[in-house]
Amino acid sequence: MHRLDEALSRRGFTTRWLRVRAAAVLVAITAGVSGTLLYNLTNVLGPDTVCGGSVSADAVHAALGSGRVSEDSYQQNLATVYNRGDWCDVTVSSGVFGGSHRSASLSVRLDNDHAIAVADANDRLFAGAANGGSTGGANSSSAWALLPEGCSKGLRVEVSTAHKGPNDDGAPGLARLAVNAANGAAAKNHCGQGTLPAPKNLSAAGVWQPADATALCGLSGLTVPKGEAALRGYEQQVTTVFDPVWSCKIGGGKDRGSVLSFAIATDSRASGRSPDNARGTAYGRARWTGYDEVVADCQGKPVYFQIDLQNLPLVERFFFPDRADLWKQFLTAGGKAIGCEPIIP
Repeated sequence: MHRLDEALSRRGFTTRWLRVRAAAVLVAITAGVSGTLLYNLTNVLGPDTVCGGSVSADAVHAALGSGRVSEDSYQQNLATVYNRGDWCDVTVSSGVFGGSHRSASLSVRLDNDHAIAVADANDRLFAGAANGGSTGGANSSSAWALLPEGCSKGLRVEVSTAHKGPNDDGAPGLARLAVNAANGAAAKNHCGQGTLPAPKNLSAAGVWQPADATALCGLSGLTVPKGEAALRGYEQQVTTVFDPVWSCKIGGGKDRGSVLSFAIATDSRASGRSPDNARGTAYGRARWTGYDEVVADCQGKPVYFQIDLQNLPLVERFFFPDRADLWKQFLTAGGKAIGCEPIIP
């Protein structure tokens, strides 16, 4: 205390009044710095919800980490008109001076073109009773979630971000954000039966591995006519579960894209195409719902099968010269894998 008195005296604070005033200034500065840090490092006094009240700040934090939540843009009409525009952009700012920004874009889509292929083969999927009706998938940079039962089929929320979440694997946080936004979109569209809970159980991500010509995509019975020689240098990536959407892509590996992909939607909500609009018999019991998609009843429920020939000349020349045979193999092997009654007689 004696040394403090000497230090204050040397700086001109020689009276009690001057010293009290110095202390008050110091307290004010400390409070100001603390307030600035509190503002920049937390969401204190920030919004509890964004995107017109449809998305919680907690869900944004789960996806992007802690900090101050803000709404960069919000378009009410895109939350209720199903098109390809972004519905809402959100940002979390953090750092001592608020200079670190992590953002995500949310959209509501009803896309009948390649609708069931929304699940990427590296997605971690969630569905079923274990997730309370929440259905979708996520990876480290994007997620999607179907709107609750009672909304239009094929209607989903998609979330994308270029930023890492609070963990190395941002999938769980993005999945939670997608489901939270799906509830908000359902409310905006006055549809849905109940509120979907945050997903609890995500499947493991699919990994790239050498393609197997005798059981392509892990489906026993889906074989490449020209054998292993045709697939030399090609790899496959497959989702590790069939629910709600199973997906497989064949390509040159992680950095070379894919030339052929397959998908099966065991949750009929994943496709916006109605089986009532199927336009004639495809193969066996399957009926066409689009150029590259068919539907078949499995255990009393419509299940959608899709083949996306992204490089048709390459596929037909080296892998499957007979497209009808490819479909029959896929419907037989894929149907068996999900416990469906025989589709091909």
